[in-house]
Amino acid sequence: MSQSTPRCGEDPVYTLDDLGWTEEHESAFSKYTGPYLAGRVACRQKTVWDVLVDGGSVTAGISGALRKLGRFPAVGDFVVLLHQPEAGTSMIVDILPQKTRFARGGEGGDQVIAANIDTVFIVTAAGRDLNARRIERYLALAHASGARPVIVINKSDLADDPATLAAELAAVSPGTPVVPISAMSGEGVDRLAPYLSPRTTVALIGSSGVGKSTLINRLMGCPVQETSDVRDYDERGRHTTTVRQLFVLEGGALMIDNPGLREVGIGLASAGIAETFPEILELAEGCRFSDCRHEEEPGCAVQAAVAAGTLPAARLESFQRLMRELAFEEEKAEIGLVRLEKKRWKAIGKDARDLWKIKGR
Repeated sequence: MSQSTPRCGEDPVYTLDDLGWTEEHESAFSKYTGPYLAGRVACRQKTVWDVLVDGGSVTAGISGALRKLGRFPAVGDFVVLLHQPEAGTSMIVDILPQKTRFARGGEGGDQVIAANIDTVFIVTAAGRDLNARRIERYLALAHASGARPVIVINKSDLADDPATLAAELAAVSPGTPVVPISAMSGEGVDRLAPYLSPRTTVALIGSSGVGKSTLINRLMGCPVQETSDVRDYDERGRHTTTVRQLFVLEGGALMIDNPGLREVGIGLASAGIAETFPEILELAEGCRFSDCRHEEEPGCAVQAAVAAGTLPAARLESFQRLMRELAFEEEKAEIGLVRLEKKRWKAIGKDARDLWKIKGR
């Protein structure tokens, strides 16, 4: 079994069904006949991918066609492999349709962190990492992915009043479960069971040092991920997890661990922002102008709610900040598309001129 999916004791053998294979995947894969295998990406190691297949695992590169298109498999993707055991080679030649994709914005465009996930555990920790504004950002990305978010407050045993912490985060995450736990002691971890059904996939996201790897080890029942102590002066840890990995838990759920995220770009998660701030969207229906920005416009129901104390000012400020960032990202994407289109037509024009030169000879 691949080192990307360590388990306690003997290496088990998984079927595609164990890995979350669905009828939709089967239908998409059915067009392939011959030396092809289906599998699920468990880990990416720079230029190669560890892929779980029916009854084992393989290490594979990707085809030149995928590379040229800029399509690189993410952890959690179901892929098609050209498998040639006699030559000892496997190559990923296609990525099957994604049910969900968790991505964050970045300089080079959206970066897919995990694919085909059912639930996102947004892991924070009691102490300085507990930041409602960062949680709102994570929630927007989680909602945009199509997966269900769950907020996990780790190290809650170090807090004077874990229930108060949970209530604070519940106030900025309407409808999202908030679960206080201690991955180190195991306290409260059983409350995560409803989200860990067999064949379902959970992605862990959060800052470095919040205890994601410790939680993986607790759920696996053995140390499969390296952990480290946090620094006293800022309660941060170093990045002990350096690659994204998919693990199969004892109960049959699948979990993707991620390195700590330093920057969380909003990308193009407009749908996620709407779901993250439902009370503001509801209030906005009462604004005088349909395009109200909730700043200084007359008849703004949202600003009226802030003035009345029924909507925290910090909540509105966070919403406006994310909306400005989203508008910037959308404008940047549009500019990029225009440039690409101009470049394409410039190439077409050159080809046409070259053709006329040839004809004129």
